[in-house]
Amino acid sequence: MRNVLPLFPFSLNSSGSLGLLTILMIIAFCLFGPVLFGLEPYEMSDDLLSAPNWLGGNGGVLGTDDLGRDQLARLVYGARSSLAIGVVVVFISCTVGALLGLYAACFGGAVDRAITRLVDVIMSLPSILLAIVIVAVLGPGLVNAMFAVALVSMPRFVRIVRAVALAEMQKQYISAARTCGASTQRIIWSEVLPNCWGAIIVQASLGFSDAILEIAALGFLGLGAQPPTAEWGAMLADSRAFIASEPQLMLFPGLCIFLTVISFNLLGDALQDLLDPRLGGRR
Repeated sequence: MRNVLPLFPFSLNSSGSLGLLTILMIIAFCLFGPVLFGLEPYEMSDDLLSAPNWLGGNGGVLGTDDLGRDQLARLVYGARSSLAIGVVVVFISCTVGALLGLYAACFGGAVDRAITRLVDVIMSLPSILLAIVIVAVLGPGLVNAMFAVALVSMPRFVRIVRAVALAEMQKQYISAARTCGASTQRIIWSEVLPNCWGAIIVQASLGFSDAILEIAALGFLGLGAQPPTAEWGAMLADSRAFIASEPQLMLFPGLCIFLTVISFNLLGDALQDLLDPRLGGRR
């Protein structure tokens, strides 16, 4: 894996390269869009529900919403919010899940049983339903939504890392390390964890798309980002009443969610093929 990762942009298949290119374009759009276009997502104007310029309206590139706010500006800042949320959620779920998976595999016994039962309980319910319940208990808001999505995403990392770590613990180099007097902690951090990075990276890419989709779903239900925060799911919720007269208000946020989610899925599948040649060969 260490020999592959430095060159991975040049080793991806065509779909993975397309996903990576789309992600880089979205990031560039987030970083440079406000500077290039002078966008302000919360500034209101008198042009309410104005159509885009290319449809004969006066609402700029993508039109304005019911409060006269520029849709392009809100999409750009919504992308910033969604990507930042994805990073935080994946970091939390990946860190906690990987640690639990490593300790479950390496210590075994009661530790393994307790962690496995906890994961089974969380995964016994649909993730979005459990996230809705958690946010309903804690209260609507972006922080609570991020915590809920991170919690329901964590079991996937636990299971994947535990499976890889269990396989590594059966190998001869682990027995050799124990014979040389290496402690369990040293074996976890120096021997097992480096061999789990491939699985962690793949799941992080796929988990990023799940996090964006679930946060958008919570925002659409009014449980995530609250007004006037620019977030794609909240933008979909705000524009529901105008879907018949101004369909572009729902079209563009939905398209952004679709492109971002499918791009990370394509990248995750390509990374899986790259980091696990046996799986790629079977395909």
